[in-house]
Amino acid sequence: MMIELIKCHGSGNDFLLIDEMDQDYGFTEDSRAALALTICDRNTDLGADGILFILNSKVADARMRVFNSDGSEASMCGNGLRCAGRYICEKLGVEEAVVETMKANLQVKKEADIYPGVPTYNVEISPVSFQLKDLPLQLEQSELIQEKVPALSNELLFTALAVPNPHLVAIVGQEHIDSDLQKQLSEKVNGPNELFPDGVNVSFIKILEKGKIYVRTFERGVGFTNACGTAMSSSCLVTCLIGENQVGDTISVYNNGGMVRCVVHRKHNQYTIDLVGNATYMYKAKVDSETNKIVEKKEYNEQKAYNNLQEHAQSVLA
Repeated sequence: MMIELIKCHGSGNDFLLIDEMDQDYGFTEDSRAALALTICDRNTDLGADGILFILNSKVADARMRVFNSDGSEASMCGNGLRCAGRYICEKLGVEEAVVETMKANLQVKKEADIYPGVPTYNVEISPVSFQLKDLPLQLEQSELIQEKVPALSNELLFTALAVPNPHLVAIVGQEHIDSDLQKQLSEKVNGPNELFPDGVNVSFIKILEKGKIYVRTFERGVGFTNACGTAMSSSCLVTCLIGENQVGDTISVYNNGGMVRCVVHRKHNQYTIDLVGNATYMYKAKVDSETNKIVEKKEYNEQKAYNNLQEHAQSVLA
């Protein structure tokens, strides 16, 4: 069987997008996980952080399911949603749509280019919960907002939140960025541990200046990634909670894959976050499902413009 797919990325967080709206590949739950494990392997012809399955929906314009490279399914993926949102909007001939995800139906819409020549989409990140049971995080308290967790560090202040993916974030200095601390913490909470039975995404945030932050994320099921959309959104929200940034203001978020913009909104004591960034197509391919080999490939011409965005981002971080 031949599988048609698009290799795409949001902030360097790359995916293999498979459209099942018109084509029935007969995937089972087990075969989706197995496919992610095989074709996302960086040693194969393809390689990616995960697969975006695009399906029909009874409650929205389309449905997105995300499988990580380790075969696990993610409840949401902000960078992936931008790519899926672009594909769905272009397929339906519209500039905005609603996409069904595991825990919420989310708005996506086309935006002005974040950088010249870079296709850009705005996606809604919600729902947001600070309840530890929603991650879950097993502590004898209901929330963790800017507090120490002695089992992890006697120095850092952590905030835990679900958006709906689980995130543990800390605002740090350059010395923490340069150290192995994030790797050690991340591997601890994503292995057998008493705090996070399902694992958690771990982000370190460095404040650059008002309205600008740097975020590096160890993504559950993936490891260190160029960028994680829900992590960048969560990080912006945390900087608003401590007064470093303001609700309603645009925040530029720099990462190892480039940059995005976020706006935190608060209404009736509930938060939502706009995540605005690239949705870049790299190539379209036909893959033999028996061998997982590419048998036909067509390159897009979008990466050069994104490389220019990356150079801009690196100049800010230098």
